[in-house]
Amino acid sequence: MAVATDFAPPFKLIAPYFLFGVVALVMSAFLLFGVDVTNLHHLDPFILALAHLFLLGFVMMVIFGAMAQLVPVVLEVGHFAVDLYYVVFLLLGIGTLMMGIGFYLYPTLLAFGGVVVLIAFSIFLFETFATILKVKRYNFTILSVIVAACMLLIGIVLGLVMALGYSGIVEVDANRYLQAHIFFVLFGYVGMSVMGMSLVLLPMFWLSHGYTLKHVKRAAALLVLACGIVVAELFFPSHTLLLAAYGVFLLSLFSYLMQFYVLYKTRARLERDIYYYSIVVAYVSLFSSIVFGIASMVAPHESLLIGTLWIWLFGYITFIITGHLYKIVPFLVWYQKFSPLIGKQKVPMLADMVPKRGAFMQFLFMACGVFLGFLGITLQNSHLFDAAVNFFVFGALFMFKNLLYMIRFKG
Repeated sequence: MAVATDFAPPFKLIAPYFLFGVVALVMSAFLLFGVDVTNLHHLDPFILALAHLFLLGFVMMVIFGAMAQLVPVVLEVGHFAVDLYYVVFLLLGIGTLMMGIGFYLYPTLLAFGGVVVLIAFSIFLFETFATILKVKRYNFTILSVIVAACMLLIGIVLGLVMALGYSGIVEVDANRYLQAHIFFVLFGYVGMSVMGMSLVLLPMFWLSHGYTLKHVKRAAALLVLACGIVVAELFFPSHTLLLAAYGVFLLSLFSYLMQFYVLYKTRARLERDIYYYSIVVAYVSLFSSIVFGIASMVAPHESLLIGTLWIWLFGYITFIITGHLYKIVPFLVWYQKFSPLIGKQKVPMLADMVPKRGAFMQFLFMACGVFLGFLGITLQNSHLFDAAVNFFVFGALFMFKNLLYMIRFKG
């Protein structure tokens, strides 16, 4: 798919998103030391605080920064109001910290943090939809952005209702909305965004050609169906409906995994760099999460379920984000600093801008952390999990160091 850089926003707008995101990743890694794997529960206040710091501070912040860059490039239209992204960054950063503190220490603060995050997301959605309205021709990537934005809107409204109930401001059973909130934000928005944008980034970085899109289109349709089943479960509570939603979601992931295999087989670029290894670990983690997800449905067990989420979040989502940062950041820095110098002086190659040794250390430490962490959680072994956290912390610190190196690269 062709992309155009004429509509890309300035890097000074994008960089804070990536920096805040990786700092949140480091903070989340250190907070993992406070997790007791012998007494895990997904509604534990500390787990909820950690999860929202990781998801809002790292995952959402980096995705929003990447979307600010990629949406106008893919749509081939300029942003409706690109300066709104400065407001989104500020509000999302403040709201993330307020929600993290609110979950763990001051429940009343949670509702205010939820409102701030809601405003940030609303501004992001308004700017995204206003930009999309300028598009004359629609394709799968553009439609995936629209569907993802709708899922995010539904998910944050459900999250705000939960936050109000959790803080005691309104009388509502927050647990009733938990499945739908997770589905629409984590699986729906993040999943659909990854599906859409990977159809731009993977073929571009691998030079894939002659591939079919039938698998990813099927995956997107199944993901929408899964979210629809979850909505039905809100009105007609049923454990069978929830199982059906998770089953359809797993089928969606499997179909998307088939699309990845098609892109991999049709690639022209064979270079095995840090991006390649990160993507391989990400999709191996995705496949593993499907297998263990099915196992947790057949034989329900809290530790196995949380272990599956661990692989999904810290194996698949984390590695697919960090892997792409090693491609996106050098390109943006190169385009800003060195592209005007072409023909005037020698300019560095994109590969020269990636700290190879530091990237390898980050990859190695994080991969060990994901593997040992899964074992520690499923076996409820504190020693294994503590070892995993140590590995993951070092990996996150190397990621922060590597990001600073790429941003500050002077040639």
